[in-house]
Amino acid sequence: MARLVDVIEAMIKQMLDENEGVAIISRSTLAEKVNCVPSQITYVLSTRFTNGQGFIVESRRGGGGQIRISRVRKMPSTEYLMHTINSLGEDLSQQQAEIYLQNFLDYRVVTGEQAKMIMAAVSDKALSGIDSDRKGSVRMDIFKNMLVSLITGSG
Repeated sequence: MARLVDVIEAMIKQMLDENEGVAIISRSTLAEKVNCVPSQITYVLSTRFTNGQGFIVESRRGGGGQIRISRVRKMPSTEYLMHTINSLGEDLSQQQAEIYLQNFLDYRVVTGEQAKMIMAAVSDKALSGIDSDRKGSVRMDIFKNMLVSLITGSG
């Protein structure tokens, strides 16, 4: 016999599949359907439908306590990198580069080795001979170029 949490998870995933990746549920209504307490629904949502697992869960106060669950569309690495390249500005600080690279690592867009190489190339230490008023734009040019090389596989 399936565990209750597995049944609840399966029901929510079925709703997501039937509604193009979005489900709006009421904790109390779903709890009644599976004959459990609403806190059990909350437990399933908080352990089985996390951001890291590809879901966004939004509570809506009022309106019967509805909860909206959305399946996040996984973007291929090249599409993610192209989106990033297209949204970058003219300047980039070392701290901003570190944040981008950490996000790339979190989303498995780059390997740890690739992130280290890019960070080494755009670090303040590597750009120490550049005038401070030009350092951000030079860093951005290098950063964009390295991202393009990850997409195209060339330098």
